[in-house]
Amino acid sequence: MNWDDTSARSALRRMFDAAVASADPVKVVARHLPERPSGRCIVVGAGKASAAMAAALDIAWSDVDLSGIVVTRYGHAVPAGRIDIIQASHPVPDEMSVEAAMRILGCVRDLGPDDLVVALISGGGSSLMVSPAGDMTLADKKIVNQALLASGATISEMNTVRKQLSGIKGGRLAQVAYPARVVTLLISDVPGDDPSEIASGPTVANETTVEDAREIVSRYRLALPAAAQDLLDRGGYAYPGPMNSEVRLIASPSVALEAAANAARTAGLRPLVLGDAVQGEAKEAGTVFAGIALSARKKGLPIAGPAVLLSGGETSVSLAADSSGRGGRNTEFLLSLAIGLNGAENVWAIAGDTDGIDGVEDAAGAIISPDTIVRMRQAGINPRSALARHDSYTAFNAIGDLVITGPTLTNVNDIRAILIG
Repeated sequence: MNWDDTSARSALRRMFDAAVASADPVKVVARHLPERPSGRCIVVGAGKASAAMAAALDIAWSDVDLSGIVVTRYGHAVPAGRIDIIQASHPVPDEMSVEAAMRILGCVRDLGPDDLVVALISGGGSSLMVSPAGDMTLADKKIVNQALLASGATISEMNTVRKQLSGIKGGRLAQVAYPARVVTLLISDVPGDDPSEIASGPTVANETTVEDAREIVSRYRLALPAAAQDLLDRGGYAYPGPMNSEVRLIASPSVALEAAANAARTAGLRPLVLGDAVQGEAKEAGTVFAGIALSARKKGLPIAGPAVLLSGGETSVSLAADSSGRGGRNTEFLLSLAIGLNGAENVWAIAGDTDGIDGVEDAAGAIISPDTIVRMRQAGINPRSALARHDSYTAFNAIGDLVITGPTLTNVNDIRAILIG
């Protein structure tokens, strides 16, 4: 078909929506439930998808005597029947994050070998469920999280540090529940789907060390609060302990990308999946992907159009102390991509976070078209200056190209699609 702006945008949005739908908790939770327990059933959880997961479980096990509590991000709560829902702050924890951790740990204490704990874990749980270790306070945890978020560290590196400073991450939740059986249903939002990285692995044995955490702190020159630095100096808090834990991955970025690829095929496009674990600086990734897209457009390499380049993963944005711009990693990626494409004909793109929130803004991401840069300039936006200020949200908002979904109640990381007509 001949691709025009309307048809290209529509196809891109269908791909993104298909990726999100593939991780709908209502569809995936019931397929992966364990055998019903002979003893008590306690449901706990943390993450942006945890409330929707809990609601699905409550319906699927309507005949099972269960109770429990999960924590999700503000605005992501839904009724979950017999399972209580707490809302807390993301990406920086608040008092409710501590309250949630305390109540969840209380739920799983004093259980026996016949009891079952179903842990519903998804991305975002690291800040939503917080138990400061040692002499640390919530204020200390906030400073640590803010320093990690601004550092440009990968999600894996951030979680390595968090585990050594927590009384619930790095397997500690499963250790407290022992000897009860813990079955964790995971919706992955991390590159590679490592269960120990999702929400910092509260039910998964920690294989990283305090030495790993110290190296990350040193490499990124993180200024930690005294109590946090002292805890790392004294050996950290994560340590091996007995647990009876099983993990079931029920939704992931790779499955989401395949759903997007199927939507592309339906639209008459050849999909090429470039991987589900793209990391690094968002603006640098945008430059790299612009080069790939231009090669595909001009030379048919690595694929000739009509085609779509698909990728997942989680890039990062390193912020200076005085950064005041608005935007997340997806809009920053797209602004860099648009600058790199420099108005190339017949190339459109979408990038968004599948949870519906790019960073801390109200947009999931945005869409670019061949005239994006021209329209930004007409709206009084200097694209390169906006990129330098990390002000990509403002730039896309000025031309009406933000993608607004609201909370999707799931999270399988970012989805990026570049359409070459």
